[in-house]
Amino acid sequence: MTDNSKATVYAGIAVLSWSTVATAFKISLTHLTHFEMLLVASCTALCLFILLLTVQRKWTLVRALPARQWRRFALIGLLNPVAYYLVLFKAYALLPAQVAQPINYAWPIVLLILLALFARQPIPRMKYIGMFISLAGVALISFGSGSMAGSSVSVMGLLLAALSAFLWAAYWMVNNKNRTVDGSVTLFMSFLFGTLYLVAGACMVGVNISTLPGILSGMYVGAFEIGVPFIFFGLAMRKTTNPALVNQMCYLSPFLSLFLIAVVLDEQIVTTTYIGLALIVTGIVFNEYLVRPVIKAVR
Repeated sequence: MTDNSKATVYAGIAVLSWSTVATAFKISLTHLTHFEMLLVASCTALCLFILLLTVQRKWTLVRALPARQWRRFALIGLLNPVAYYLVLFKAYALLPAQVAQPINYAWPIVLLILLALFARQPIPRMKYIGMFISLAGVALISFGSGSMAGSSVSVMGLLLAALSAFLWAAYWMVNNKNRTVDGSVTLFMSFLFGTLYLVAGACMVGVNISTLPGILSGMYVGAFEIGVPFIFFGLAMRKTTNPALVNQMCYLSPFLSLFLIAVVLDEQIVTTTYIGLALIVTGIVFNEYLVRPVIKAVR
């Protein structure tokens, strides 16, 4: 098997993993609170990253980190996993999965805005088209969700789903400044501090994680939302000579996710969700793959 073939397989594993997690979130939330689910998931992910560092023999890289990097990761751990996943899981607790998942998926559009505001990276005029298309999709899902039979969609849930997109974009910006640190080390350090914060919080507020279904579902979230897909997506990017193709495969996951939401959770997917998700992905793809060639051609 060639390296590109291996990269496709690895990316496929990541995409399939991400496709299942919206459904897994809702199932887990029937047994655990959003805080309890994150506590179990973060502990599980940390164990996977410890195993990864051991297999890759990268513990020397952890020991070589300077004190300033440890302080940086102490702050990053507050952002992800703590703040991001607490907000995201609470949004899923309040919303149908078919609403929370696409709104969170709009984070690349939020990232463009944050880069323009804080990193002084101006938004090319053509990219406003993609932003408008994606934001129109978010609005359509948000307002169209009111047509779901027998349901009253939480405004707070919508706001939290939007906030989760903002937090992930902010995490991407902060973490992008850490590019000199090995990716496996970054994951381990973020979740080391994040898990410590969550354990400390559990000691203060108390948790009730006593059922086997709750523990197993939380472990699944930790493994297949955080651990496995990040590991295999990283492997895919290192193996491939065509990173654009690997990135494009990620756009399959929200559509596969809707299928699982309908089949497993028995949610009736409304038309506005399909159209809105298509608009979100279209806007992101337009900005990522169509605008840059035009700008380069003009220059």
